[in-house]
Amino acid sequence: MRAIVFTKYGSPDVLESKEVDKPVPGDDEVLIRVHAVSLNDWDLGALDGTSFVNRLIFGLLTPKKQIPGSDIAGRIEAVGARVRLFRTGDEVFGDLSGAWGGLAEYVCAREDALALKAPGMTFEQAAAIPQAAMLALQGLRDVGRIKPARSLLINGAGGGVGTFAMQIARLYGAEVTAVDSAAKLDMLRSMGAAHVIDYTREDFTSTGRRYDLILDVKTNRSILDCARALSPDGRYVTVGGSMARLLEALFWMP
Repeated sequence: MRAIVFTKYGSPDVLESKEVDKPVPGDDEVLIRVHAVSLNDWDLGALDGTSFVNRLIFGLLTPKKQIPGSDIAGRIEAVGARVRLFRTGDEVFGDLSGAWGGLAEYVCAREDALALKAPGMTFEQAAAIPQAAMLALQGLRDVGRIKPARSLLINGAGGGVGTFAMQIARLYGAEVTAVDSAAKLDMLRSMGAAHVIDYTREDFTSTGRRYDLILDVKTNRSILDCARALSPDGRYVTVGGSMARLLEALFWMP
C-alpha cells in the first residue's frame, strides 16, 4: 500500500510517498480503508522535531512512528476476534493520536478510538472532527464545567478547536466572547458570538470585563494576566500553546 512517510525530522519536504506493508489488525483492532485524513498542529510538530516532548513520543534522533496522521475517516475492511462494536463495512471516524499512521491507504485502530460516521456526513467532514472537537468538548464540559447563561471567553475562537467550542457553547446557552483576528470576526458573529475582540487592537485581559470561564486555545498570554479577566469563581482552561505556558498553567493555582 502507499503511505506518506518521514524517516527524518525537518520541513514538509522530508515527507515521501512510499510503498509499505499493509497493516494486519490485532485481535482488538479493526483494519480501515482510509478515505480522508485531516491534519492538526501536532502533525507539524511531530514532523519538524523541534519539541522535546514530540521527540520523546516519536523518537529522540529519528522518528520511530514514520507515518503521521491521526484524524481519519474510512470504511472497515476487517475486524479482530475480540472486536464487538464494529463489523466489516462500517463507516467510521476517530483520533489515532499515540498510534498515528493515518496518512496511508490502510490503518489499524482499536475500537475504542472510533465512532460510527453519520450516514449523511462525508468522509472529509468526519475526518475534520475528532481531535479538535474532543479538545473543545473536554475543555468546556469536562474541565470547564460550562453552565447555561454564564459568560465564556474563547481565545483563538476562529481555529479548529475554537469553532467547535463556539457551537458547543451555543448548545449550553452560554454568552460567548470570541477573540481572534479581524478577518475571522464576521464568521464568529455568524456562529453566535455575543461579543468579538480583535486581539491586534484590544487586550482581553485588560478591558475590565470578567468571565465565568475562559477557554484558551492559543495560550499565548501569561496565565496570571488571564486570571485578571476571571470572575471570583471563574475557571481557566487551556488546550494548547507553548510548553512554557502549559507548565505555567499546570502549576498555577487560582
